[in-house]
Amino acid sequence: MTGRIVVVGGGFAGLWAAAAAARARDLLGGVEAVTLVAPGRFHEIRVRCYEADLAPLRVAYDDVLGPIGIAHVDATVAGIDAAGRQVALRADRGNGAPASLGYDRLVLAAGSALRLPDVPGVAAGFDVDTVTGAERLADHLARLGEGGLGRGQAGRWTALVVGGGLVGLEIACELPARLARARDRAGEAGPVETIVIDPAARAGAAMGAAAPAIRQALAAAGVAYRGGAGVAEIGAAGVTLSDGTRLPALTVVLATGFRASPLAGDLDVPLDPLGRLPVDALLRVEGVPDVYAAGDVAVAQADAAGHRTVMSCQHARPMGRIAGHNAACDLAGRPQDRIPFAAPDYVTVLDLGAWGAAYTAGWTREHLVSVGAAAKAVKRTINGSRIYPPLDRDPAAILAAAAPVIQARPAGS
Repeated sequence: MTGRIVVVGGGFAGLWAAAAAARARDLLGGVEAVTLVAPGRFHEIRVRCYEADLAPLRVAYDDVLGPIGIAHVDATVAGIDAAGRQVALRADRGNGAPASLGYDRLVLAAGSALRLPDVPGVAAGFDVDTVTGAERLADHLARLGEGGLGRGQAGRWTALVVGGGLVGLEIACELPARLARARDRAGEAGPVETIVIDPAARAGAAMGAAAPAIRQALAAAGVAYRGGAGVAEIGAAGVTLSDGTRLPALTVVLATGFRASPLAGDLDVPLDPLGRLPVDALLRVEGVPDVYAAGDVAVAQADAAGHRTVMSCQHARPMGRIAGHNAACDLAGRPQDRIPFAAPDYVTVLDLGAWGAAYTAGWTREHLVSVGAAAKAVKRTINGSRIYPPLDRDPAAILAAAAPVIQARPAGS
């Protein structure tokens, strides 16, 4: 039996689902075609968007998919018809994409997007959710440095970060230095200011054993933390808090969490509070035949204790590899070769700017593995190589990297 596998989404889960399906195709047969549908030409290393240097954050799909015989359709999926086994497409750039694609097995790996707060003026904020968003922030800081934007305004050299989770902390630790460089380019003097606004009373409240290190790093970077605060309105010149306090700032960065792709709703099954699809141990969407889901759009049981997957490349990458492998095993008539997903070892490595990083292990981040320079070295390895596909267009290396396994804990533990 031959068939078609369509993978929706080109992020960490989607890219590796397609590669793993191609690997199983070559080993087992039974797959006529593997197609990845994602808009644009690049896989984005999204978790690095808080960094100042954005040049390494795009990997050409053709460099990974082309050598292993995967077709890439440059389009956005507009809808999924599970009963008819079709995905409807919207070609974003008039590039000749078909109106729809049929599938025999579908891997939905459409990811997540920034969950915007429901307050007036939210469009005035910046974000580091995508490379495009990070480029917009970088352009704004460059215009500040050119000297004309906001000259004489209150808050010209102030940045407000709305949200004190992982992304918020990472961008907050980078912004003081980036603001200072912009100020220096503008030939101005005076202090720069970065403030994190978050409902939690203390910085790092959800970071377990890393919380003291986080507070040390924020202090070292000169980042203030405004806890127990909510945002009522956002504007180009600052933020109004829920208690009526006005904070002037020309740079407002939203780090307000994520919600799964709305495509999850097309499958007509109950979703979790983050909009994620329930999947079984093989990563099949519960109650929807022939559809797998992986990454941020899905929620799976990670271990025997009942912990659930989180929206993180730590889980997206292995979920993608296993979903793609299992979909191909289905088509090959080899159900015995399918692999259940499990990820019992959960770690967090949080970048804290020039101060270093904090590396924790455990689902409540209860074990502090390392901090400072030692943890920063681990983070650089993760960001610089561990989460990248092979970049030399070597088919054997790409397929080997797509093996459906869970990586060991990063070095330094």
